[in-house]
Amino acid sequence: MSTFLFWSALSFAAAVIWSSFFEWTLHRFVMHKPLPGFDYPFKAHALVHHQIFKADETYHLVEEKDKWTIPMAWWNGPVLVVLCQSPFILAAVLSGHWGIWAGAAVATLGYFATYEYLHWCMHLPRKRAVERSGIFFRLNGHHILHHRYMHKNFNVVFPFADLCLGTLVTRSKIAFAQPKGQSVPNLQPVAEIPSFPRRMGRFVLLCFTGVR
Repeated sequence: MSTFLFWSALSFAAAVIWSSFFEWTLHRFVMHKPLPGFDYPFKAHALVHHQIFKADETYHLVEEKDKWTIPMAWWNGPVLVVLCQSPFILAAVLSGHWGIWAGAAVATLGYFATYEYLHWCMHLPRKRAVERSGIFFRLNGHHILHHRYMHKNFNVVFPFADLCLGTLVTRSKIAFAQPKGQSVPNLQPVAEIPSFPRRMGRFVLLCFTGVR
């Protein structure tokens, strides 16, 4: 029993990290690029979801008829969870340690469920308890920036892959009309603070010429 729990705990942690990279890969290379002969994910996500939900006030649901474009199709869940688990299933079969599959199963199922719930709350806020948490606040800002820069911030749940693979942005480079709300952070660029010599130069110029 202790061996089973050991492998379960180890695979759970590994599967959470793996799920971040799986989500990133799926989002970048399948949902934002049409695959030959299989462009359904690209059309559903990049051409429909991103056209309805932008990085302005339309980031939050405007038309009730668009509500069901927020989640993935119901059958996507089992397919994605099995695909995400496949390395761990293979490892469990080859090693005979079924705790590897058990831990990964819990992690990948939880990851997908968390993805769908957080994504739903992000685009359809209702002042839920989760929306008042600091983690949601930061992840919501992370996702808004994905809608602003579609080739950045591919993770929704755990932006570890974004960090490792160079697609993480924490603020916009230019000002934009971002959505408002209690769960929405300020994503505007930080105003540049002039250096001391530059401030002194401007002060002298102002004193002698009246030019700012």
